[in-house]
Amino acid sequence: MPSEIALTANFSHIRYAQCWEDADILLDALDIQPHHVCLSIASAGDNTLAILSRSPKRVIAVDLNPAQIACLELRVAAYRELTHPELLVLIGSRNSLEETAENHSKVAKLRIDLYRRCRWQLSPTTREFWDVRLNAIAQGIGTVGKFEHYLTIFRRYILPLIHSREDIIAFLREDNPEKRKILYEKRWNNWRWQLLFRGFFSQFVLGRMGRDPSFFKYVEDNIASHLLQRTRYAITTLNPAENPYLHWIVMGQHLNVLPYALRPENFEAIRSNLDCLEWHCIAIEDFIDTLEETTIDRYNLSDIFELMSLDNYHQLLKKLVRVGRSKGRLAYWNLLVSRSRPESMAHCLQPLSNLAYHLYQQDKVFFYKNFILEEII
Repeated sequence: MPSEIALTANFSHIRYAQCWEDADILLDALDIQPHHVCLSIASAGDNTLAILSRSPKRVIAVDLNPAQIACLELRVAAYRELTHPELLVLIGSRNSLEETAENHSKVAKLRIDLYRRCRWQLSPTTREFWDVRLNAIAQGIGTVGKFEHYLTIFRRYILPLIHSREDIIAFLREDNPEKRKILYEKRWNNWRWQLLFRGFFSQFVLGRMGRDPSFFKYVEDNIASHLLQRTRYAITTLNPAENPYLHWIVMGQHLNVLPYALRPENFEAIRSNLDCLEWHCIAIEDFIDTLEETTIDRYNLSDIFELMSLDNYHQLLKKLVRVGRSKGRLAYWNLLVSRSRPESMAHCLQPLSNLAYHLYQQDKVFFYKNFILEEII
C-alpha cells in the first residue's frame, strides 16, 4: 500500500527540528526490555534516541522525509563526537555564552565548528544536506524546522503583544497550581490572548506556516479552540517550570529543564547504544512489507495515523500487528483526528486504556487530544 500522505505533502525540507512528543510518557508506555526490537518514526530523532537509553536489542528508525533522516543522522554523530554541553549548544537548547548581541556571532561560529567535528561521521548524502545549511546550523539545529519557525514567529511577534517577558517568566516559575489558575483567569487570559491566539493557531495559518494543509484533511475539531483549551491545561494544571517543550515555545531555549534525550543523566546511556540503531528513508507502509512476521516488539508511531484515511489506517494497523510479536505494544498520539483500534481487530489488539490515560494526564507536549497505547494479543 503506498503512503497516502507522501502523495499530497511536500517532504523536501525539515518539518520538525525537534520531536514534539513527550519521550517520558512514551518510554513509560512501551516498557522497553533488553531483548526488544523497536520500530520508531524518526522525525527529528530525539525520541528514537531516547529509546536507546533503555538498551533494547535493536532500534529501527524510518521516515519518508530525507530531511528528517538527516536530522537524526546528525544527532547520532553529535552523540558520538561531542560532550553533553556541546550537544546542547549545537541543538540550541542552551548557549555556551550569555545571549547578547556581541556574543551571537561567537555562538554561531561555535555551532559551525561543532558541526565540522561531527561531519566526518555523516553519510555523503547527509553531509551534502547540511553543508549547504551552515546558516541553519549556526542558529541551532533544533530551531530550523518549519514548525519551529512557526513557533518563533509566535514567540517574537505575537506573544509580546499580549504579555511582557517578565510576566511570562514569573508564570513559568509559579509552583502553586491554584495560584496559576487565578493568574491565568485574571491576568493571562485577556482579550488579546484570546483573539491573537485563535487567529495565529487557526487551521489556515497553522496549515500554511506550521504544518502542511494536507495534514488537516481528516480534522474533526476546531483547531484553535482545542489548542487554547490544552494550553490552559499546560500552564495551570501541569507545572510550567518542569516543561521543556513549553519553555522552548515561549523562550526559544530549554533553559534549566530538558527533554528526555538531552538530559545529562541519559547522555551516556544513549551514546553507548548507538550501534543498536539503524535508519531507513522509507515510508513505514513500504518498510513493513519487507519484514517477516513476529519481528517487532515495540512501536513508536508518532501521530502518523491521523494523516491517513480510516481505511488506510486500519490496513496499516493490521500490517503492524502481523509483523509484531505477542505482547508487543503500539504507542501513538491523536492530535486533531481520533484514531484507535477498531472493534474488528479486538481479537488481535487490545487497548491499554487505563495506563494510556494516566500517562496522557502527564503529557508535557500538551497540544495532543489523546495518547493511545495498544497491545498485540
